[in-house]
Amino acid sequence: MGKSPDRPILITGGGRRIGLALAHHFLAQQHPVIVSYRTRYPAIDVLEEAGGVCIEADFCTDEGILAFADEVKRRTTSLRAVLHNASAWLAESPAHAPQDVLSAMLQIHVHAPYLLNYAFEPLLRGSGHAASDIIHFTDYVVERGSDKHIAYAASKAALDNMTRSFAKKMAPEVKVNAIAPSLILFNEGDDAAYRQKALSKSLMKIAPGEKEIIDLVDYLLTSCYVTGRSFGVDGGRPLR
Repeated sequence: MGKSPDRPILITGGGRRIGLALAHHFLAQQHPVIVSYRTRYPAIDVLEEAGGVCIEADFCTDEGILAFADEVKRRTTSLRAVLHNASAWLAESPAHAPQDVLSAMLQIHVHAPYLLNYAFEPLLRGSGHAASDIIHFTDYVVERGSDKHIAYAASKAALDNMTRSFAKKMAPEVKVNAIAPSLILFNEGDDAAYRQKALSKSLMKIAPGEKEIIDLVDYLLTSCYVTGRSFGVDGGRPLR
């Protein structure tokens, strides 16, 4: 099904990078957008000027997650899609107790999407066959693990599994899929040596940019048949 112009697309973590690019993409199509943000970057002001609804949210606690859900429900009675883009990348290190690392990763990558999917289920249902979508953003490390980001990889693997469970629960009205990227964008501070090392890890040898993700999201929103699947956007990196 296509994107219904009267039902907002919700993007968590919409203030930076891929989430921000997705928000601008849909706003350019005159589609209403709601984004969550934790830190008010200048990009949030730009989004609001473009017509986006931006809601400050703290997903570090269940109370914060549910407060965000209540605020969304106060602003709309229906959603076209929920894109779970909010993420954190915390490594195991002597500076952080292992239990704190695990708790933080599970909170943002498991508690938040789990609770929000339940909270928004009534807003996603009722519009017809395959008329709504949930997309979980996971990671290519779901397949291969990570010795330096064990809790991160485990939490993304849990999110990957929830994709299939929620697809079963919400079909046929709501399609639920996952996108599992590796390197998509560099950070401004990444030096040439780091960039070359990172590029060498994939078969395709490029950082493709946000459009690669945007095109896939558009495909998933348009499909009336694909659900319960994970789509790797990794340049063949797991094959290295």
